[in-house]
Amino acid sequence: MSQATEPARVASATPIQADWELDYYSRPILEADGKKRWDLLICSTPLAERPGPQFRWALNCPAASVNSQWLREALEQALAVAAEQGFAPPRKLRCWRASMRTMVQRAAETLGFELVPSRRCYALVEWLQERQATVYPAEEGYMAGPLAPPPQPIQPLAVPLPEAARGDSWSWASLPLAALREAVDWEVSFPGLLPLPAGPGGEPLDSELMVSGLRLFSASRSLAIAGWIAGLEPVRLEVSGGQLVLEAGLEDRWLLGNLEAEEAAAAAEAFQAARQQAAGLQFLAVQSSEQQPGFDGFWILRDLPDG
Repeated sequence: MSQATEPARVASATPIQADWELDYYSRPILEADGKKRWDLLICSTPLAERPGPQFRWALNCPAASVNSQWLREALEQALAVAAEQGFAPPRKLRCWRASMRTMVQRAAETLGFELVPSRRCYALVEWLQERQATVYPAEEGYMAGPLAPPPQPIQPLAVPLPEAARGDSWSWASLPLAALREAVDWEVSFPGLLPLPAGPGGEPLDSELMVSGLRLFSASRSLAIAGWIAGLEPVRLEVSGGQLVLEAGLEDRWLLGNLEAEEAAAAAEAFQAARQQAAGLQFLAVQSSEQQPGFDGFWILRDLPDG
């Protein structure tokens, strides 16, 4: 097995605490035995409130060795490398592929990790896109050209929020990117912030870019609703037909409201523009009223491709 790591860093006096994001899957590379190569990718989840070094670790896995025992041993290696770089063991391990959930669960449980099935793995998705563009094509056995796409899973229907999690009302909202850069200083009971991404060419995004989002209001249950949404692992907002949907977790889809045709078309256009111009940024806020000075919940979301 071969591995690749980021350059070693000097360990800090206080270990860096960060969650991990994991992808264990086959890649478009044929090994000498005619089987696809697998690799394990692990990266730390960057925190908006604490910029600093990030952990990245990759390990190749022969197709014949794909199992939870191999994964457990690889995770132990990753823990040792992370410790050398000044990182504490993660409290949560996010796995973003539903097909690998059981195998990852078996390996994670033996090491005491809390496994969180979630597509809220934005750093991992960006790294995987980077490797697909620059790393895998340079490997011997790379399968260039169009490949047969994997079968698309049937998208589950969006289900209404539980009664206890429904607000009194909701409204569209937008914020300039400059405001989101200050979100770490806001008063938020349940924050879900992210470092803001760069633009398509790696340049900083324009501070005047407007980011689309949604505000949920509940005069009596806003804090409880925020806590409930925090446990969902919210990923992105989308317009599906005439429905406004919150995608969360691995496959969850929650119905937030029904839209008139004109409103649905405008919202879908705004979200598409955000993906193209603002790296897919969105936001979701929960407040007791429009006059509340802070937020009971505030999440930065990103509309990114799943794979």
